[in-house]
Amino acid sequence: MKKSLVLAMAMALGVTASAYAANPFSDVPAGHWAYDSVNKLAAAGIVDGYGNGTFGGDRLMTRYEMAQIVAKAMAKGANVDRLAAEFADELDSLGVRVAALEKKSDNVKINAQIRAHYQSYDKGHSGEWNKKTNATSKLRSRIWINGQINEDWKYVGMLQNEQDLINDEGDESTDFQRAFVTGRIGGVKVEAGRNNTALGLGVGNILSNRTDAVKLGFGKDLKLGFQYGKISSGHETVVIDENGLSSTKSGKKADKYMAVTAGGEIGKLGLNAGYVKADDVVKLAQDDKIWYVGADYKFGDFTVDATYLSSDVDKIKNVKVDDDGYVIGLTYKGAKAAKVGSYGVYAKYYDQGAGTYIHHGMNTDLANDFGKYGFKGYMLGVNYTFAKNIVAAVEYSDFDAKDNYSGSKPSDKTIWSEVVFTF
Repeated sequence: MKKSLVLAMAMALGVTASAYAANPFSDVPAGHWAYDSVNKLAAAGIVDGYGNGTFGGDRLMTRYEMAQIVAKAMAKGANVDRLAAEFADELDSLGVRVAALEKKSDNVKINAQIRAHYQSYDKGHSGEWNKKTNATSKLRSRIWINGQINEDWKYVGMLQNEQDLINDEGDESTDFQRAFVTGRIGGVKVEAGRNNTALGLGVGNILSNRTDAVKLGFGKDLKLGFQYGKISSGHETVVIDENGLSSTKSGKKADKYMAVTAGGEIGKLGLNAGYVKADDVVKLAQDDKIWYVGADYKFGDFTVDATYLSSDVDKIKNVKVDDDGYVIGLTYKGAKAAKVGSYGVYAKYYDQGAGTYIHHGMNTDLANDFGKYGFKGYMLGVNYTFAKNIVAAVEYSDFDAKDNYSGSKPSDKTIWSEVVFTF
């Protein structure tokens, strides 16, 4: 436990340590810097130590252990609002409500994010098509509205404005893109309305798109989830002609969908699996069923992950296509908006058949470029926090189509850069 945390928790109780009996922990002797504070916390029933009679002050606590301490401090009337907010999920798992904290706050909170990006890409096709270079640059502003309905439920909405910084016509759009409620019914977490849905590990290796859906969550150590709804319209959708060549137009990605997910952690090992069924996937011109299993493992500042995906789509208009795929990745640290100078480096390799993704979440136009081809290739990226709440990132990706139609296989090399401001 950090020195400042022990002192702050003790001061929050508002009574002196001398009022209590001798400190019960053998590893906190008289004269230790934390003697008075630990004595006070133990006497007040805030900390219990370990079964061998030690306090274990040099041992790193888990978030769950810290939540237990915060819960006991709250029960004693200590002013620990900031800690209660930080450990709200763990306190919720313990059955401790933070209603007192919520009542002290405004019922409606607003926060925002501004992102400026520049994307340069080379698109090519083997055969009769020549390679071409293009670029996009947009300024995206998002305003989030969070309203507390009661102790168990809240409303979230999001308004987005997007301005094209390259198009001479100055294209601009403003959409109300999120509107949902979230809360609990008994021990079940519930979300209902329009929100972004990411399925598959990471950025959404299967789906990353707005959905109008009901989502249910069960369990603590083993987390089970169920979703049912409709995949909302996006700005562009892929249309494939008889020769296997793609074009785009405004419209939906698919119709109704259903997903069942499961996940949990065993020490530093995370496991996840799921089943996704989507009706009338536009780029495939048919329904799609996808199974996936994945794992990630943390060692030091590194995280390695791997996902295997399998689809029931092995033919598109009588053309044989790959029906499975995999994604592997490696991450080192990661930029944190609140920590100046923090940074991250990451890399992923993708090999996905056409049916293993509905609409991918990467910063590239691969869904539009490859359509029903499927794709393989790699992505490298780095992010860095220049100042508090200002994070920049640069990514490079190089992808090729997996399957060949009419002697033409698309390819896509993309450089994506962005700066994100949050407040």
